[in-house]
Amino acid sequence: MIIIVVKYLIPKGYKGITFFPFIFLLNKEDGKKVVLVNHEKIHIRQQLELLVVLFFVLYVIEFLFRFFKYGDWNKAYRNISFEKEAYSNEKDLNYLKKRSFWSWVNYF
Repeated sequence: MIIIVVKYLIPKGYKGITFFPFIFLLNKEDGKKVVLVNHEKIHIRQQLELLVVLFFVLYVIEFLFRFFKYGDWNKAYRNISFEKEAYSNEKDLNYLKKRSFWSWVNYF
């Protein structure tokens, strides 16, 4: 995992984005936010499990499905199984140590 601070890659309204093996953050101070970094580390694990490319394919498909279902960008984003797992467990800094393989499926 490599953390890089870059303003222009992060979509408006978000603090970070992960593309294995990189975590891109909006600003340097965000690198000190353990909950945010843990959230992104959960995405690193998800991406590894799905060999990175399949993660993004499933992410986009699920986002589109949720967007058509809810008609709301933020609600669609928050209901993607990968995001639900990350948000549900981002405060548990030991989560990745006890997390089961493909745990994101439980949030589908």
